Amino acid sequence: FGNPREYKLSGELLINGKPKNLKHTSDAIKSGIAYVTEDRKREGLILIQDIKNNITLGNLNSLSSNGIINENEEINVANKYKDDLTIKAPSIEQLLSNLSGGNQQKVSVGKWLFTEPKILILDEPTRGIDVGAKYEIYTIMNRLIDEGLSIIMISSELPEVLGMSDRIYVMAHGEITGELNIKDATQDEIMKMATN
Repeated sequence: FGNPREYKLSGELLINGKPKNLKHTSDAIKSGIAYVTEDRKREGLILIQDIKNNITLGNLNSLSSNGIINENEEINVANKYKDDLTIKAPSIEQLLSNLSGGNQQKVSVGKWLFTEPKILILDEPTRGIDVGAKYEIYTIMNRLIDEGLSIIMISSELPEVLGMSDRIYVMAHGEITGELNIKDATQDEIMKMATN
């Protein structure tokens, strides 16, 4: 999902025990991985476009034949995710710039759910949204987990990490510094691992 040149990445990605070599975003999508960026306004959404165009953007091939988008199917898909994710807007033609931060975040999640991932990576999923919208995002996350989706949540909010996780990996300076099961996790223990 992008690798700025100033970052040197190392390590190995295994999915179901099998190594995956992902060079492009399309490789990740084909492998069933979706990433919801922490900066939805700059990197995740096109604010001057509507809900429909943003939700379907990540998987237009599934709506196209011979390079022509089936607009009726696109409308159906957008309405499905608008309803499933309780996006509060008068219609799918609503511009994203007119939505609240929480509803923009739901559109961003919907865009990646439309790619039918097996693994959904949520980077700071509740940054910049109000308490009510946070609860709605948590509810969506729990529902997706119940439906069998694996979620990797990246968060700097310790109460969020403790409330939404079953396993916690702590990182500092690009390195994993610890792993905790939720029953053993406390804010103090996480902070110790993060600062060592």
